[in-house]
Amino acid sequence: MTDAGQATELNAVADEAAQAPRPEPKVRAIRFSDIGEALAEGIRDFQAAPLFGLFFGGIYAVGGIVLVLAATSWGLGYLVYPLAAGFALIGPFVAVGLYEVSRRREGGLPLGWGAVLGVVFAQSRRELGWMAFVTLFVFLLWMYQIRLLIALFFGFQSFAMADFLHVLLTTPEGWLFLAIGHADGAVLSLVLFSLTVVSFPLLLDRDVDFITAMITSVRAVTRSPGPMLAWAAMVVGLLIVASAPMFLGLFVVLPVLGHTTWRLYRRLVEPAEAG
Repeated sequence: MTDAGQATELNAVADEAAQAPRPEPKVRAIRFSDIGEALAEGIRDFQAAPLFGLFFGGIYAVGGIVLVLAATSWGLGYLVYPLAAGFALIGPFVAVGLYEVSRRREGGLPLGWGAVLGVVFAQSRRELGWMAFVTLFVFLLWMYQIRLLIALFFGFQSFAMADFLHVLLTTPEGWLFLAIGHADGAVLSLVLFSLTVVSFPLLLDRDVDFITAMITSVRAVTRSPGPMLAWAAMVVGLLIVASAPMFLGLFVVLPVLGHTTWRLYRRLVEPAEAG
């Protein structure tokens, strides 16, 4: 066979291999003890590279502060609470840099701002960008539903913050609004958690599409529902506590949660097969 013929055959084999469907990531079941172990590893990651954690946590915290100040200055103070609650929905995307820090520590790779930020920016223009769109869409859907509920229960009037709190806490309409709003938020949060808890780390770790990543994430949650729901409850609780003092607690809490999510991902998804 001539060199040209061999080259053509090799190219055909390479094209066939590239077009062959990639095997789906394999999901493992985890136990409650895995949550504690992953959390301990996440804390160690933060302690080993605190500047990265404070940087990404600071971005998240400052973003929350800007949202609250903007809503207040525009006379939308009554939206501060749903904004703060909904802002937590985009946390997985902000934490991508933290996943990269944990990935590098795990593989013994050098940590540098150029390397970490370079990977984040490069991946954000690929499948991670689509996942960011998913989280943003859910956040906007949450805010739209809250505005709709406010219109249904209280009309299209504007409220001062104090007046709105009075209506919420002292009237049957306010109580019903709070009940429905929190139930709606819980459902959206659970859906987004199921879609993203594994998908963001998986997209950073492997060359898969975002649909496969979301399916894998849902499979991971349904494979270990008890531990994963416990982790979701822990995340919500820590974010609420960290957000209470004007989001300042997020400087520490977000890095710990981000690093822990990566370590948990390693327990949930089997390593890719070599070759």
